[in-house]
Amino acid sequence: MLNIKTKTFKELSIDELYAILQLRSEIFVVEQNCVYQDIDGKDQNALHVMGFKNDQLVAYTRLFKPNDYFEFASIGRILVKAGERHLNYGYDIMKASIQVIKEVYDETKIKISAQTYLKRFYNNLGFVEVGEGYLEDGIPHIGMLKS
Repeated sequence: MLNIKTKTFKELSIDELYAILQLRSEIFVVEQNCVYQDIDGKDQNALHVMGFKNDQLVAYTRLFKPNDYFEFASIGRILVKAGERHLNYGYDIMKASIQVIKEVYDETKIKISAQTYLKRFYNNLGFVEVGEGYLEDGIPHIGMLKS
């Protein structure tokens, strides 16, 4: 079971911020071989949902209120450390993120920009595809919405 913590940017400790940036780089830049600007100036406006196992960050999302990123509340930078994915922590971190959006933003509509190969995973969480697929940083994506 993950120990979930949610913090604003200013509440993050230096060690937590370092762990977040390190894990995002490990997955999005190295594992997915995608060169892009991860540090995009949006972290300061986000809520950061962190999933810890034995005090190690293994799952993460960042959340935005409506109109900060999309028209609706949104979840992005969704990740689980490669060696931990078989434990279904993706569902744990997403369910926690959906709950935080309900509690903090009083919202139920959530939009994500999903990697296309993960559509079924997000469908299982109540998200449906909206619009056409597109390339984002060279990776096929699709918009998805949860009402």
